[in-house]
Amino acid sequence: MIPQSQQGQALIWGVLLVTVASLVLIRYFAAGQMVAAKVRQLHGIDAAAYSGALVQARALNMLALLNRTQIAHQVAMAHLVTLGSWASLGATQSRQASVGNPPKYLISMLFGTAHGSAYAASTRASGLDSLVRSPGQLARAYAEHDHIVHTVLGTVQHDLVSSLQAARDLAMNQVLSRHYDGAPFQLEITHDDWPGSVRLHSGRSMLAPVVRQVAGRFAFLDPRNHTARNPWAVQVRCPTRRHELRRRGQTQLDDAGVWQSIDTQSFHALRSNRWIGCYFREYAMGWGWIPTARSQTIDAPHVDDPPENFSSQDFWRWVQEATSWDIFSGDANPLANSHARANRSRWSSAGLPNFYDVSAQETGEVLRFSAMLRRTGPEGIPITTSSAAETYFYRPDKRQDGGVELPNLFQPFWQARLSPVSATQGSPR
Repeated sequence: MIPQSQQGQALIWGVLLVTVASLVLIRYFAAGQMVAAKVRQLHGIDAAAYSGALVQARALNMLALLNRTQIAHQVAMAHLVTLGSWASLGATQSRQASVGNPPKYLISMLFGTAHGSAYAASTRASGLDSLVRSPGQLARAYAEHDHIVHTVLGTVQHDLVSSLQAARDLAMNQVLSRHYDGAPFQLEITHDDWPGSVRLHSGRSMLAPVVRQVAGRFAFLDPRNHTARNPWAVQVRCPTRRHELRRRGQTQLDDAGVWQSIDTQSFHALRSNRWIGCYFREYAMGWGWIPTARSQTIDAPHVDDPPENFSSQDFWRWVQEATSWDIFSGDANPLANSHARANRSRWSSAGLPNFYDVSAQETGEVLRFSAMLRRTGPEGIPITTSSAAETYFYRPDKRQDGGVELPNLFQPFWQARLSPVSATQGSPR
């Protein structure tokens, strides 16, 4: 039995124990709240960082699609300028066939009914040159493509690159605002690879090879060269030579980054005289040349001001006096080229546009950034967390040629992912 004087002493120790236990429980509860707040903050900063990397990936993929769109417009412009020279060829050949210079029956007799029928059918192409002369439909369509390339797509690319950082940071802040229901926080980007990672490149020097390679896939843009010869001898002095029907044409992207197209057809009658021997007398049957820059010229034999006819002067004598043409063994249509130049329909083009691409393809580096989030936690204790994310180039399938494709802005293969936080790019998590 406990003495009366000692009763209640256990209660003191019990109260102390309960007090200590309560304090421990409170601190444990506070620590739990702090841990929960930090975990929530880590989830928030990771979600924000991934969203920022996703914005970067989408922007880079958009730039890749815009670059491909630029190339598609250039291919369309190449087709239009080719259609233009074809239309001019058809219109001029229609006029020549109508006046019989040369006669349609002669073409059929010398080179076969297929060539003769095609020459006769050209009379139905009368007026096609109205499509070529401004404001014809082909000329307007070409000008519209050029406007889209330089004004619309070029502006979109510039705005996309210049605003990407702001758009990425805005997306990250919006994710955190939704995560914390509008409660205050402080987000800071502590490391960023974006500045300088994408830069503007010269379209004339760097885009031209790509455009030529893509345009080479279209047979419509291939060189249009064909020569037909009659089967029998026509001159005793040169029994192995024949009359020739020469079709010439090409579509070209020149060194200035602008398109041009030329199409000609001429009948080259084999002639002979005692002064120069055997030679070819050219009868221009059709011609069309569409340049799109003032500096362009025909890369083939021609003169600037050919005579309308040779009623007052022999063809061979004029060639000797006024030109350096080879009318003995040449294979061009110099007189038709000259008419094409004299009657050209000039379209206007600003040339190949500049384009954005990654700055250092040889490094293969990803575009990485780190972010730090500060926020007041339970009991007013500040919590700081950090995260990092990156945008990287990954081709989902192997190239058919077996090569390794470096990061570029012509393939939309950019993706996003979180990455470890290094000591120099952000505080510990």
